[in-house]
Amino acid sequence: MNTAITSVLSQFHYPFPMLKNPFAGILQEMTEQHWIDGEYLALYENDPLTRKKYKMTRTAHIASQWFPTASAERLKPVCRLMLWTLYNDDRCEECSPQELNQVRDQSLAILAGTASRNNTDIPLAGLLFTLREELAQFLPEASMHRFINGLQKYFDGLQQELYYKARKEFPSVEECLAIRENSLCLYPFLELLDLETEVMLPEFVHQHGAIQRLKALAVRMMICFNEVQSVLKDEATGAVYYNVVKAIQHNRNIPLEAACLEALHIHNEYLREFQYLQGFLPDFGTWQDAVTNRVHYISMTLNGWKSISSTLDRYNSIEGFPDVQTVKQSLG
Repeated sequence: MNTAITSVLSQFHYPFPMLKNPFAGILQEMTEQHWIDGEYLALYENDPLTRKKYKMTRTAHIASQWFPTASAERLKPVCRLMLWTLYNDDRCEECSPQELNQVRDQSLAILAGTASRNNTDIPLAGLLFTLREELAQFLPEASMHRFINGLQKYFDGLQQELYYKARKEFPSVEECLAIRENSLCLYPFLELLDLETEVMLPEFVHQHGAIQRLKALAVRMMICFNEVQSVLKDEATGAVYYNVVKAIQHNRNIPLEAACLEALHIHNEYLREFQYLQGFLPDFGTWQDAVTNRVHYISMTLNGWKSISSTLDRYNSIEGFPDVQTVKQSLG
């Protein structure tokens, strides 16, 4: 990796704790042996190299950094979802708007419980049916609804990415941040924190402006780090039009290193706001301790992501990224 970019990455700091779920190894073994080489083998049955790249992304370890205290049975659906995000991201990277709409509609319908196996034909339908069954064991409908809304945001972001990629145009910096806030697919995981804490916060807490802003800030901080980390890979794969660093570079006509430093500056402003809001939460009455704990869990995703992603080829080079045409043929 470029030494200047490595230097900028080293300046991203989070004054939050970092924990890792002790079931990470067990769930990673399940991901590799029972899912990638088992239940979902048909996706890449004749392509062991692509399966190896998905294994090397260590999705269960990523999930374990974000859900460090979940039991093994509660961590399992999170790991399944994490694998789905990779499969789906790679497929939707090259699909048409019409294909994306079909994937979105069927995926959300399956998770909402309004689709049957007989009227779905997307390749990842079976994974999503199983995921819904697993989540339904632990989550009430209100939590499922928020989770599905988080996935709707994700698909909205993917649609906007396709728009700019097709036109080979850059959005403004703020619009790019808004697009990536959705397409990063962190919101669905934040909505699944009910699964980990086993505390179902009431709707007025979820809808409170301070809580929504804290979630948005956490997502945007992760974006800033991620965009610096993956900018060279995005240049090599043509995904520059929705990389925030590249949007900064284009809109402000500055060198790449300066754009990376500007992303760091934006990140640090978000961090200051997050810490302020975390330190001066509104009064949530009898729910105060539970809300404080929830914000604590949100904060832990940041160091967790920085720690695990820095070791993964997928986010640091093109070698860890599956071949585009292979993905398109398998999941097309």
